[in-house]
Amino acid sequence: MHVTAIVPAAGSGVRFGGAVPKQYLPMAGLPLLAWTLRALAASGRVDCTILAVAAGQEARCRTEILEPNRLRVDHVVAGGADRQASVYAGLSKAPAGTDVILVHDGARPLVTAETIRAAVEAAGADGAAVVAVPVTDTIKAADAERRVTETLPRGRLWAAQTPQAFRAAWLREAHERALRDGFRGTDDSVLVERLGYAVRLVAGSPDNLKITTMADLAQAEHILRGRTISEGQ
Repeated sequence: MHVTAIVPAAGSGVRFGGAVPKQYLPMAGLPLLAWTLRALAASGRVDCTILAVAAGQEARCRTEILEPNRLRVDHVVAGGADRQASVYAGLSKAPAGTDVILVHDGARPLVTAETIRAAVEAAGADGAAVVAVPVTDTIKAADAERRVTETLPRGRLWAAQTPQAFRAAWLREAHERALRDGFRGTDDSVLVERLGYAVRLVAGSPDNLKITTMADLAQAEHILRGRTISEGQ
């Protein structure tokens, strides 16, 4: 089974409040994005990797992240205005013969090789898979005035993460349909779901953080230090 990974990493990271995009920020001795790419490589299940970065940042990414850390990426492409556009740009470089396309946020550097393999295997068996964790908080739905309209049944709720993996033809069809319909989704799964395809949930981990703030970065470094200590024992 041939697997292509698309890594959207074109965000500006404005919530960090600095001039350096978060993908380049150091985290436990490596750029944040380097940890993400290392995890994909360590899984042993990815045959082709496509990295979508902010337009104009392609050369910088190669010289500051890929080359110094000996990271192999098959294609570096210019991403779009949002995550969906960046994944779509990556799809244009996916090999025609690939069976499964795995999408993983560049800003989730703590994903494990085991989680990546589980998502790939689930997509290979069922066609579509999303890594997710059960919701532990009580979730309220509200109206525009912030009045509670409904308390949702927590036992049925999951928080979606990445990786998300799909039969290649399904994901291509989903993105093409969304583009024609003018539909914008917050993840790739919703694009596939709206075509009527079933999506399996794969158990993720709370450690699989999406880094959006400096507090997230500090927490991620703490988790990495814990992993290093555990592996050294």
